[in-house]
Amino acid sequence: MSSGETSLNVEDVVIEGHAQTISARTYRHVTDDILPIVLLFHGGGFVGGSIHDVNLAAVSIACSTRAWVISVAYSLSPTFPFPAALEDGYLSLRWAVAHAHENGADPKRIGVAGHDAGGNLATCLAAMARDRSEFRLSAQVLLAPLLDPSMTRVGDPSSLDESDHEAHLHASNYAAYFRNISQRLHPYAAPIESRRLAGLPPALIAIAGNDVLHVEAEKYCCELIAAGVPTEAVRYKEVSHNALGSDRRAIDHMVEFLRRRLEAPLPPGLG
Repeated sequence: MSSGETSLNVEDVVIEGHAQTISARTYRHVTDDILPIVLLFHGGGFVGGSIHDVNLAAVSIACSTRAWVISVAYSLSPTFPFPAALEDGYLSLRWAVAHAHENGADPKRIGVAGHDAGGNLATCLAAMARDRSEFRLSAQVLLAPLLDPSMTRVGDPSSLDESDHEAHLHASNYAAYFRNISQRLHPYAAPIESRRLAGLPPALIAIAGNDVLHVEAEKYCCELIAAGVPTEAVRYKEVSHNALGSDRRAIDHMVEFLRRRLEAPLPPGLG
């Protein structure tokens, strides 16, 4: 496919997931350069959504960040509850690293990004990668992420204009994602409850102003900063939860952040 003067190679692939075979769509800017890797996770509250929902973001990252993007169609609840989606993400990361050379990509420059449930998976995958010490991530971008399954930090809906997501919808989705209520406090499920945030990659958190979840996103920013994680936060005052995933300004901020954090280091003597 092509967009103006920018050409992309787009390919659908199959990856062996945690509980089933999953699919993914890869996007690569046509160039001889060695590109960074970005894993992208769609939203949908862990129970829905698809890679088509983040096509605009995937194309933008591939073209403007100049990256090899893997958009992951992870397993959905309630058929495949926690931790299937997250483990799918980890296996997709392993697949990307294993296939980096043949796709002209650098396995030492990896970022993760996601919207809604995808934001949860992105930051939890960063923690999992840190803990397992198999891969090192360089950036994470979270767009209106789901961070608090216990829902103890929900904003006041009466103070929001045109919110498109009510708290009870998130509660229903979390009930499908977790078979056991105790899992809602697991650090790979509730990043906002984790006491081990140090060592996570630099973060960009995009916050929708018209979102009952804006409080937990703001809290997570503070927790990351307190843990020494370089963190940037941008609040889009009049944007709703669902709309943030395709908001042009948010995507542009994501592209700029990933470009900055994933750019290749200068050769010795040129820095």
